[in-house]
Amino acid sequence: MTDAILTFEEAMEKYDPVLGFEVHVELNTKSKMFSSAPNVFGDEPNTNVNEVDLGMPGVLPVLNKTAVESSIKIGLALNCKIAEACRFARKNYFYPDTPKNFQTSQYDEPIAYDGYLDVELSDGTVFRVEIERAHMEEDAGKLTHMGGATGRIQGADFSLVDYNRAGVPLVEIVTKPIEGAGSRAPELAKAYVAAVREIVKNLGVSDARMERGNVRCDANVSLRPHGRERFGIRSETKNVNSLRAVEHAVRYEIQRHAAVLDSGIPVVQETRHWHEDTRTTTSGRPKSDADDYRYFPEPDLVPVVASREWVEELRATLPEPPAARRKRLQADWGYSDLEFRDVVNAGVLVEIEETIAAGASASVARKWWMGEIVGRAKNADVDPGQLGVQPATIVELAKLVEDGKINNKMATEVLDGVLAGEGTPSEIVDKRGLAVVSDDGPLLEAIDAALAAQPDIADKIRNGKLQAIGAIVGGVMKATRGQADAGRVKELILEKLGVNA
Repeated sequence: MTDAILTFEEAMEKYDPVLGFEVHVELNTKSKMFSSAPNVFGDEPNTNVNEVDLGMPGVLPVLNKTAVESSIKIGLALNCKIAEACRFARKNYFYPDTPKNFQTSQYDEPIAYDGYLDVELSDGTVFRVEIERAHMEEDAGKLTHMGGATGRIQGADFSLVDYNRAGVPLVEIVTKPIEGAGSRAPELAKAYVAAVREIVKNLGVSDARMERGNVRCDANVSLRPHGRERFGIRSETKNVNSLRAVEHAVRYEIQRHAAVLDSGIPVVQETRHWHEDTRTTTSGRPKSDADDYRYFPEPDLVPVVASREWVEELRATLPEPPAARRKRLQADWGYSDLEFRDVVNAGVLVEIEETIAAGASASVARKWWMGEIVGRAKNADVDPGQLGVQPATIVELAKLVEDGKINNKMATEVLDGVLAGEGTPSEIVDKRGLAVVSDDGPLLEAIDAALAAQPDIADKIRNGKLQAIGAIVGGVMKATRGQADAGRVKELILEKLGVNA
């Protein structure tokens, strides 16, 4: 059963949204937060686990120093204060993906606190988001619910659990309540998560691939009537893992809350599940408060002491701030203000940077990401990064075109093959027989046929109307199924007709 909703415009006429975000960032350390088990994505289930991850009796955790350093870097990049001393706490809850029956996290003593992030919206408006805290914790395992129609536990026949992710280092970034966004709240949600993703990727502390769950967002939404100071009751949409989904989830929850408030029924404080196929949320469970988790200090770990000297050493290693970095990238790439803003708004800044680093020119990288991949992502209603196109793929495609092995039309067909999982660009070219026809013999035969079919075109070309050559080139391309080398075809036509261009 779907919830009643108002239109977004109706909701904005009556209510003021208040937002809050908890962004979970998986760190790319070699080992896990409290054990020596490998931190590797995509391995066979339950192969990257040891006794500590599984909560076996008598085992003791050992803190990953690199994870602490990465956490401090994130805090500094978010303009946070770094605690001189902090400690871990046990967050108690019982669920199959947490074999210890508690999560080692931080509660009242986070490693970083009281920061902010300036977020640029699509028109250049800058919105400051206040950061409450950034704390260290470990990730849970992954449950796969088998059977049923939705892939969720409701209606499933059974569930499989993979503990490879259990114990992976996490930093959870929690904002303060975000007021004043108004109708731009969904856009701000997307821009904020994109900014966090860009920061952690630039720091080198996370792979930041949202489709893999490296960055996940819990989006909190509440509404209050215009003019009221007291916050409304919030809902929390859990584990949203794409920029587009974050924007849509916030928009939907605003519309749903408004309909509930209009009906006179109190909003339920609960977690919600996001469904990408219907762009709706459904109820999860009543939202727990901190008391429900029975936090208490972790007895098996000593406090973390971050000396000022250590913090300053780490600060000195930070890359340039995001605003300065964007200005430098725009200058380095030679993009106009409009071109660069389009790249940022499309959410492919990181992808284009990686493609250029892999060997593509700035113009080629923008051409493929903005001209081809972004359009395909829109048609599929996903973020561009979710398509799974790697920078090396774009470089390989561009090289095939540059070397004259395929033309641009073929390259787009090859890209479709990559997205369909047919292999690398070179493999697809071979499988589909897409090599450019550059041998003069077949080309001259096709030219003769095209000229015979349109005899008046030859006279036009001889009389100086060189634009008419396009009709003959088009005929040749049709005859060769788009595989002719258009440049060579034009040269052969002019030679055949005795025209000097």
